[in-house]
Amino acid sequence: MDYQGIIIRPPSEANSIILQVTVGCSHNKCTFCGTYKGVRFRIKPESLVEQDIDFAARYCRRQRRVFLTDGDALILPQARLLKLLNTIRQRLPWVTRVGIYGNAKSIRTKTLEELKALRECGLGIVYMGLESGDAETLKVVRKGVHVETMVAMGQKVVEAGIKLSVTVLLGLAGPERSDVHAKATGQALSAMDPDYVGALSLMLLPNTPLGRDYSQGRFKLISPMEMLKELKIMMAHTDLSSGLFHANHASNYLPIKARLPRDKEATLSLIDRALQGDIPLKPEFLRAL
Repeated sequence: MDYQGIIIRPPSEANSIILQVTVGCSHNKCTFCGTYKGVRFRIKPESLVEQDIDFAARYCRRQRRVFLTDGDALILPQARLLKLLNTIRQRLPWVTRVGIYGNAKSIRTKTLEELKALRECGLGIVYMGLESGDAETLKVVRKGVHVETMVAMGQKVVEAGIKLSVTVLLGLAGPERSDVHAKATGQALSAMDPDYVGALSLMLLPNTPLGRDYSQGRFKLISPMEMLKELKIMMAHTDLSSGLFHANHASNYLPIKARLPRDKEATLSLIDRALQGDIPLKPEFLRAL
């Protein structure tokens, strides 16, 4: 397989065939992300991707899913993406779902009808980074898009019949706007009503603007207990029709896996027990990106 640079994928795609169709991220300005720093975004030649599909056809017959990377593969032109999905269906007929990263910018380039066409050709899930529902926090971290736009684009994915997985970041707003960030994020998630929510805890990287702000005293990272409080507020303001709310990423201090609305009250009680010290938190040396 031809992999260029750093390859990342959602935890749920750990056993998937990873096809790199773009290199880098089409935005690549978020202050907290260091994955693609110094990498110019580009679309890989079709010939390289087709070679990887041929490899998968020979050696990846046990994997039932495909994940298209890098950071915003949904930005591919519609015709190219449809051709790719059809090739996957023809050459890897045992694959049951194709997943992809998509940001608000790339989703906005697709009409509702185009998204439905992608679904019909096998696109089963879009992973989207909301990070925060607080407009001020998004501006500070240079997300590059208004929260209203992200909510609308998430709603468009859901309307197209494609599963939506949304990632949010605990601690991103620092101590000053922690409660605002938590409440607004829960409200944004409720409006999007995704199938999956993944709450990660912020881990600062030295090669990022936010990491440098921290080292120079311009940003304060909230404590583990404050992260838990933020998680509680966020979940309290999140109402999903039928979705999974996960906070079981390696970065999190307290593993959470809840089906909302069924498990909401029980999960809030679990967080309260951790805040009271009755449940131990994950030690720092076990946390990871």
